[in-house]
Amino acid sequence: MNGDPLVIRARGLSKRFGELTAVDQLDLSVRRAEVFGFLGPNGCGKSTTIRMLCGLLQPSAGEVEVLGYQIPRDAEELKRRIGYMTQKFSLYEDLTVQENLEFLAAVQGIGRRETRQRIEELLERYWLADRRNQMAGTMSGGQKQRLALAGAVLHKPDLLLLDEPTSAVDPQSRREFWDSLFELAEAGTTLLVSTHYMDEAERCTRLGILDAGRLVADGSPRELMDALPRNPLLIECAQPRQAQRALQGHPAVLATAQIGATLRVLCATDDARTVIASALRQAGVEATLKDGEANLEDVFVAVTHKPVEARP
Repeated sequence: MNGDPLVIRARGLSKRFGELTAVDQLDLSVRRAEVFGFLGPNGCGKSTTIRMLCGLLQPSAGEVEVLGYQIPRDAEELKRRIGYMTQKFSLYEDLTVQENLEFLAAVQGIGRRETRQRIEELLERYWLADRRNQMAGTMSGGQKQRLALAGAVLHKPDLLLLDEPTSAVDPQSRREFWDSLFELAEAGTTLLVSTHYMDEAERCTRLGILDAGRLVADGSPRELMDALPRNPLLIECAQPRQAQRALQGHPAVLATAQIGATLRVLCATDDARTVIASALRQAGVEATLKDGEANLEDVFVAVTHKPVEARP
């Protein structure tokens, strides 16, 4: 590996499918051994970007360099240095756990002795040793996920790209999976993970938020929360749904969300507290307003917010 601290460098990266622009002038930098998260709704361009970074999809415009390779020119050479895992877990369900890993090792051109050693190591690391002879198609979602991760890192890649890898598994499996990712990062592997789960995004060392193919925020989760212009308001009242209706479309309100019996309000203006209290009184809602702590969901709503008239 070279001494360049940037593992991924993209400038003006774009992808168009006919009249649809899936990725729009994206600038992206990912440093070595970072756990970089892509956060965004479905259809925002996360998967398209990852496929371009892997060399699987030709960009319409822009420049991409991954691990010192120019993409798409050096895509074949890059494949030996990266791991790629999608939410669909690309496994052969009619092969056993061990046969899946042996097949992937053969595709990667790994020698027999190294294959045996590496498979044993990964079966132990990802709690699959007692399932080596089980057909992949009969495994649970979490077990398939661990097997897919083992396959993605079999050849010890310098960069691992994961496209919503936890969307089909339970919370416990997600937690264990992230522990495995941090083990890889500690060993020096760079990770780029796309997700739409806020709790997963908070785990990343740095985060990029995509909206309609554009990077609208970039920084550590703490930096992004600290940069939010104003903290949310917490409205405690006996009729949170009535309060929410009273504030619907109010110019001082970006968004509302009911959390239990509390209404969480993301404010659009500095004088929002005063005008929101007035709007609630006019609606006959008795409420207590308190300052809340910003979270990543607030950041996401703020940077992806669109005026009501612009929504479909």
